[in-house]
Amino acid sequence: MSLASQLQSILAPDLERRGNLIRTSWDRVSGLPGGTRLFSRFIGRVVPYTGSIGAHVVELREGYAKVVLADRRAVRNHLNCVHAIALCNLAELCGNVAVAYALPDDARFIVSGLSIEYAKKARGTIVAESRPPRIAAGSTERVEVAVEVGMRDGEGVLVARAPLRSLLGPKKDTGA
Repeated sequence: MSLASQLQSILAPDLERRGNLIRTSWDRVSGLPGGTRLFSRFIGRVVPYTGSIGAHVVELREGYAKVVLADRRAVRNHLNCVHAIALCNLAELCGNVAVAYALPDDARFIVSGLSIEYAKKARGTIVAESRPPRIAAGSTERVEVAVEVGMRDGEGVLVARAPLRSLLGPKKDTGA
């Protein structure tokens, strides 16, 4: 494989190919020094809008994801707290990586709904956690799953919660 095609597969991977790109990528790099940061940057390259908040996926396994958003000017609003849409983006990222990690190799998903409830102004580093339901292995039946994402500040106080709904279904048959 040429360097150009390797770079193309890294920067714009074919998400319809058989296999689970998220699980494979996390499992390969997360245990390496700087691996979780590399993975987080990879997600930001694959999904540029999600990458705009610069969040860090720190834990990922079947049934659980933990993502950290550092407080900095780029994610703040006019009241000097974390912007509501940055929190939405964080919730979507956290829920999505958890769902994506657990998917069977021949399945894909898309967010079908997201709402958010703000409990208090979000200041400082925000930690998002999600615990999606178990996804049946080999199931390529279309189904909607609910994923609850909770976001807490550095003191562990809930700042927002976001119920996320994802529609799961089979990947397109690409013949690969």
